[in-house]
Amino acid sequence: MSTHTVTIPKNFMLGAALSAWQSEGWSGKKESQDSYMDLWYKNHRHVWHDGYGPAIATDFRNRYKEDISYMKTIGLTHFRTSVNWSRFLTDYENAIVDEEYASYVEDMVDELIAQGVEPMICLEHYEIPAELFERYGGWESKHVVRLFEKYAEKVMNRLGDRVKHWLTFNEPIVPQTRMYLDAIRYPFEQNTQKWMQWNFHKTLATARVVKLFREKQLAERTGAKIGVILNPEVTYARSTAPHDQEAAHKHDLFFNRMFLDPTIKGEYPEELYEMMHKHDIAFTAAEEDLDTIRSYTVDYVGLNLYFPHRVQARTSGWNEQVPFHPRYYYDPFDLPGKKMNPYRGWEIFPRIMYDMAIRMKEEYGNIEWFIAENGMGVENEQRFKNEEGIIQDDYRIAFITEHLSWLLAAVNEGVNCRGYMLWAFSDNVSPMNAFKNRYGLVSIDLDNNRDRTMKKSAYWFQDVIKTRKLKVEEEPYK
Repeated sequence: MSTHTVTIPKNFMLGAALSAWQSEGWSGKKESQDSYMDLWYKNHRHVWHDGYGPAIATDFRNRYKEDISYMKTIGLTHFRTSVNWSRFLTDYENAIVDEEYASYVEDMVDELIAQGVEPMICLEHYEIPAELFERYGGWESKHVVRLFEKYAEKVMNRLGDRVKHWLTFNEPIVPQTRMYLDAIRYPFEQNTQKWMQWNFHKTLATARVVKLFREKQLAERTGAKIGVILNPEVTYARSTAPHDQEAAHKHDLFFNRMFLDPTIKGEYPEELYEMMHKHDIAFTAAEEDLDTIRSYTVDYVGLNLYFPHRVQARTSGWNEQVPFHPRYYYDPFDLPGKKMNPYRGWEIFPRIMYDMAIRMKEEYGNIEWFIAENGMGVENEQRFKNEEGIIQDDYRIAFITEHLSWLLAAVNEGVNCRGYMLWAFSDNVSPMNAFKNRYGLVSIDLDNNRDRTMKKSAYWFQDVIKTRKLKVEEEPYK
């Protein structure tokens, strides 16, 4: 086994992420402040692994100082979390701030800064208020876009003097894809046009909040930047044959360019309009809204990358009784012999980091960006504890090393990537999977008051951050 060492650029971010709903818990939450995720959990608790959900989560709301002390110990340069829209306000129409929750958010941000960890604030990580979901259909309504802008202004008023990294959404395509395209999350409705409208209104909301950010001159006042966190599904065709290449092209159009193009370039692909009208799923958009999207593109983007998406041309006809789904144009392709994370059911293919990075350079003007999430979820990690009680997660160390090394190779080729944020800082609640698969550098012990313990990967990451050196092992040919 040969080893080489990669030097990590001095100002390259090495941090970790969580979200409000997956970590905070309901402590102090008023009954009227349910988010969509809270509503889903309350109505369908049985689909959440072992019944765990956002009710207690990791209790970050009460233990943030303890957790931030671990961040400082590890040496994280940045920590990204979200503000829970459903809890930041008590009146969503008039944007009346919940002073108790806002005070917590401010104190949490102050604590991060005091401990030398740069805060990154996301305004929506699946936390749309349940009231707006039930009253207006959530992001189906343009009125909700206006309410989001009001909320964003209140958060910026509170944190604008301290926060330099602003993100509008995390994975804006995901909730409605699960809800209205695949119909596997509450309210379990297959409605592709509604999926498309949600996609559009989240893009419009991003542009309007970028406009707000610029009007407040936060960049000039504090050096702050504003962007969005997307989860491009790095797409590979089964073969070089035209039919498979076309299947990959269509997949990319619907799941990647849907958000990459308008948020970065300010416009949707013409082919996407053609597909929407062909299948009668076009979103409704006023010309002034399209002008806003054209005029207010993001400063930078975060990308969440976990695994590749492989597709092939369809091998059977489409059932015309089924509402249109992009799978009209492709079938998933299961690569024989692929390396797998058997717990999550995801392929491990670290080259996605390099391939997506080169695409950002060649197709998106080499815009500034960073990895906002990358990580490995493993079930039943307690079995890997050593005599000192430290989880020996060598598999996570290997996963991060392989992905980060591919990313740094792209940086070495002039890609404008500014950092790597691990998912996650600690074990946390995931939709339905709850605590089944653990992602954290820090373990959460559900059987002992949710006590925290650093895993082997945390000590390893600590050394990487301190030395700015990544040791990469290469397997010899056999």
